[in-house]
Amino acid sequence: MNNMDRIRELLQFAEEEPENPFNIYALALEYQNQDKEKASFYFNKLLEEHKNYLPTYYHAAAFYASEGNISLANKLYLEGLALAKRQNNQHAKKELDNAYLNFQLENE
Repeated sequence: MNNMDRIRELLQFAEEEPENPFNIYALALEYQNQDKEKASFYFNKLLEEHKNYLPTYYHAAAFYASEGNISLANKLYLEGLALAKRQNNQHAKKELDNAYLNFQLENE
């Protein structure tokens, strides 16, 4: 299955199950290397409509950091860390901690 086939399938899933954040998350990840505007659209949709979907924060923060939006990336890392703590998700918290530390070192 090529990238466009995956995107078509994910768009169909997102339409059939709009309450399922995974489909939107997968679209954001598929688009992040080929269509920055669409990736941003789907990350923002997740952050607005599915605030408690923890996987978003790691990838959205990294995406915005790579796009040069350092203040938004910083905000997303901190929000993700707070959410991981509230959800008592130690694995995600550790991954976010490591990513945030690297982000801080790269953007001193």
